[in-house]
Amino acid sequence: MWIILGVLAIAATFTNLYLYKAGKDYRLAMAMGLSLTALTLCAEYSLVSDWVKAEDWAALMDVVPGMERALWVLTLISIVLNISPVLLELRGKPPGKGRRFG
Repeated sequence: MWIILGVLAIAATFTNLYLYKAGKDYRLAMAMGLSLTALTLCAEYSLVSDWVKAEDWAALMDVVPGMERALWVLTLISIVLNISPVLLELRGKPPGKGRRFG
């Protein structure tokens, strides 16, 4: 499940960046990208929880140390990419002159 959610999070993030570049409303795609990233982390946590319940210590020892670093890095990349359109708008516009959608 976490793989499916992760792929959907990546797709939503690229959609967010594409919509920003095209000058369209990107806020829903941004929210979806961040939400799917959170759901991916929850699904991964559930997988690890199942391993603990099954007392599969070998799986935990093999996978969790490397996965921890990967999840941190990928989550930070997701946050930066998803909020970059907001930061670019703030940087490129004078205060009080936000971009209007609708």
